Amino acid sequence: MKTLRLILGDQLNIKHSWLRNTDDSVVYCMFEMRQETDYTYHHIQKAAAFFAAMRRFARQLERDGHKVVYYKLDAKENKQKLTENVRFLIDKHNIEKFEYQLPDEYRLDEQLKNFCADIDIETEAFDTEHFYTSRNELEEFFKGKKQLLMENFYRYMRKKHDILMEGTNPEGGKWNYDEKNRNKWNAEDTVPEKPDFNHDVKDIISLLEKQGVKTMGRAGSGSINQPLTRKEALELLKFFCQKLLLHFGDYQDAMHTEETTLFHSQLSFAINAKIISPRDVVTTVHNYYHKHRSDINISEAEGFIRQIIGWREYMRGIYWMHMPGYKRENFFNNKNKLPDFYWTAKTKMNCLKHSVNNSLDTAYAHHIQRLMVLGNFALLIQADPDEVDEWYLGVYVDAVEWVQLPNTRAMSQFADGGIVATKPYISSANYINNMSNYCINCSYNHKTRTEEDSCPFNSLYWNFLHDKKKLLEHNPRMAFMYKQLDKIKPEEIELILKRADKIISAPDDF
Repeated sequence: MKTLRLILGDQLNIKHSWLRNTDDSVVYCMFEMRQETDYTYHHIQKAAAFFAAMRRFARQLERDGHKVVYYKLDAKENKQKLTENVRFLIDKHNIEKFEYQLPDEYRLDEQLKNFCADIDIETEAFDTEHFYTSRNELEEFFKGKKQLLMENFYRYMRKKHDILMEGTNPEGGKWNYDEKNRNKWNAEDTVPEKPDFNHDVKDIISLLEKQGVKTMGRAGSGSINQPLTRKEALELLKFFCQKLLLHFGDYQDAMHTEETTLFHSQLSFAINAKIISPRDVVTTVHNYYHKHRSDINISEAEGFIRQIIGWREYMRGIYWMHMPGYKRENFFNNKNKLPDFYWTAKTKMNCLKHSVNNSLDTAYAHHIQRLMVLGNFALLIQADPDEVDEWYLGVYVDAVEWVQLPNTRAMSQFADGGIVATKPYISSANYINNMSNYCINCSYNHKTRTEEDSCPFNSLYWNFLHDKKKLLEHNPRMAFMYKQLDKIKPEEIELILKRADKIISAPDDF
């Protein structure tokens, strides 16, 4: 039976069972399409990274003896829409069966299901063989439970997959070492220079420009410093274990003007494009830690592993549990415009300037910059979560919707009203000052609330608590802060609200 197999741009798993053997009756197809470049504005480095990785994957398939049809963005045969390209190839090659791997994005999942229902040949969907969990495993785990707590799911994952376990007990006696992951960076712990893959993608950038694809961000030197093949991803993983794991947990939440990535692995693009699997990553880190326990504290390994088998798998489960309505959640009914400086970095607020510049320069920022600087400010000015979602989905090289949406709309913006997070992740300047050096040379005073040079985060924070009191005052995790709000004198509250209104009305002036 002549078979056409579709591989999407984030399904670059060279270890997939499909690829174990060659078969002359099977044709693989991959497409660069306007459908995918145009549904949102992507960072130019993100688009270039995906296309570059896809091209390398297709060449590897051909070297391994597989038949491959690959349409570049400007190919004459390219219909620029997924199902139109597939339909064209079915007719051209007299295909008798169409197979695809389950997409991890609801939009594409619906598109392919509807397409398969409409064509008159046999079709079959396969698992991507990437995740630890199935789409619905989290929903099944929480069935009948009143509250969804990631910690409960994380413990279940640790037990099920025997990760950092001693029998039925957690290794080291504790499940979670999060309290040890909150240190400001000590510069005496030198950050090693990371591998520079330096992939020249000027041809892809030129192609995107010639085809009129609208992008965001900065192209930089025209090279991509991301692992684009499994070999490179394994090289970066080895480097992380040998050079970075030692301090990953200590400085997991730290931020600094001179070190944008600190001890983070920067494997997220490779993992989310399925170039390397989470099981590869966790098993390697787990084994390396056990061989070097005299040098590496369990808090370093646990803090990293929790991000993969806990948070990442949890977010995927949340996505499939609540789509498609999840994209419309807006608990606070926030409607304000996201400031222009998210696209330009033109702001006097040092933390935001650095975090936005990192994002625009490299299509990357680590999770605390995303959550507690960029997302925090967006929530405090009460930005429309649709705008926030679109920016996050576009700007980061590792952003695919299944992981971006619940992290942004739920964790960062609390737009789901508490399905994921038990409280909004908001803070005043105090948190940013504690976790970074951003406040040292800033134009604003991080200690005051109402003066002209007061950090905008301070008045915005108390204004937010005041404005959303009816929605939040009964949340037990917010009780302490509402007691603090009640202690502020009415005349100072009035000044706080006045300054916050000025900032919200014209955030690009600050």
